[in-house]
Amino acid sequence: MSDWQPTATRHNLQRRAQIINGIRQFFNQRQVLEVDTPTLSAAAVSDPHLFPFATDYIPEGGGQAQTLYLHTSPEYPMKRLLAAGSGCIWQLCRVYRNGESGRRHNPEFSMLEWYRLGFDHHQLMDEVDDLVDSILGCGRSRRVTYAALFEQYLGVDIHDCEISELADLGRRHCDFRGELDTDGWLNLLFSHCIEPQLLEPTMVYAFPASQAALARVVEGDDRVPSAARFELFIKGMELANGYFELTDAGEQARRFAADQQLRETYQRPSLPTDQRLIAALQQGLPECAGVALGVDRLVMLALDAHSIDEVIAFPLGRA
Repeated sequence: MSDWQPTATRHNLQRRAQIINGIRQFFNQRQVLEVDTPTLSAAAVSDPHLFPFATDYIPEGGGQAQTLYLHTSPEYPMKRLLAAGSGCIWQLCRVYRNGESGRRHNPEFSMLEWYRLGFDHHQLMDEVDDLVDSILGCGRSRRVTYAALFEQYLGVDIHDCEISELADLGRRHCDFRGELDTDGWLNLLFSHCIEPQLLEPTMVYAFPASQAALARVVEGDDRVPSAARFELFIKGMELANGYFELTDAGEQARRFAADQQLRETYQRPSLPTDQRLIAALQQGLPECAGVALGVDRLVMLALDAHSIDEVIAFPLGRA
């Protein structure tokens, strides 16, 4: 039996360690505080497209069991630290997403997340470029709006088209025969027709307002109000996802409720909302921008690796 051995070579693990050390030096030089938040949470992610692992905490000696969730991101507790006055912070941690496994996915993976007070999403894009270039030597990314990419690659104006036009494109280009809402068709077309063509470092911004997630909606990035978020793609692979963070507690609560409704629509179980995050936002989240970056994918790019298995010691198949 040989599957006890790691899938990553010693050389790749050494390079991974060097990259992590480089990340730590990058933030030390910028005087951003490294923090550590819990992996287990009483609340769960709101995104209806993510599936957290659940486990039960059973008090020693007996007592009421409590369901806890392995975090899919450290975002919620990090925002609570920001509201408590932590200042600019960063964290590199393991996160967990059920059902995600493949050439670029492992259900347990490493995420780098950081928050910069006083930054908007454009300033944070600059810093993401600085970090990634320091590791990959790839230079600055080009910046392009979400709508401009649909115009370039699919010839459609997403601000002035019917859902039937998106559905027709989805069926022709993606061979999809089901029914989706507008964002569903946009996501399908973007992932199948646009992402694979983003080979050079490309920062996509001005996402539809309906895809804001935990970002605020702003004017000026596109001809219509848009989500103040961005994603970085290199070699057709998403590397980072950043927001000019929403600070409105009421709006955040409304978005959490909308996510729960979507879960019901998709016939997925409802999950407990993070009321502590809402309370932190009510206390006051400082103006800031934050971003999550996939460290395993960054190492893949640095090593020109084909699979995530080449850059982690023991993927799911050898856990």
